[in-house]
Amino acid sequence: MAEKKITPKKNNINIELSEEVAEGTYANLAIISHSHAEFIVDFIRMVPNVPKAKVKSRIILTPMHAKRLMKALNDNIKKFEKQHGVIAEDKSTPQMPPMNFTPTAQA
Repeated sequence: MAEKKITPKKNNINIELSEEVAEGTYANLAIISHSHAEFIVDFIRMVPNVPKAKVKSRIILTPMHAKRLMKALNDNIKKFEKQHGVIAEDKSTPQMPPMNFTPTAQA
């Protein structure tokens, strides 16, 4: 049997994942806004009967990377549904919470 040689690709990236980041952060709402130069995705955790929700993480992307993320999510959802069945959408809950907040900062 011939020995296989795997040549590393030129563009390999060594990605480091710290323990803290590996634990993840739960969010049950994402608010997306954009300017001409960037997309901003705020991941928020809303808790029942608590009038205030906190942004747990903010990710800022270029338009090109936002589009790549959208395509990657779409691809992964298709793969997930092929393996596990269609993801049900809860029609009984509103799509968005009431937007009664005012921004405290500007870019």
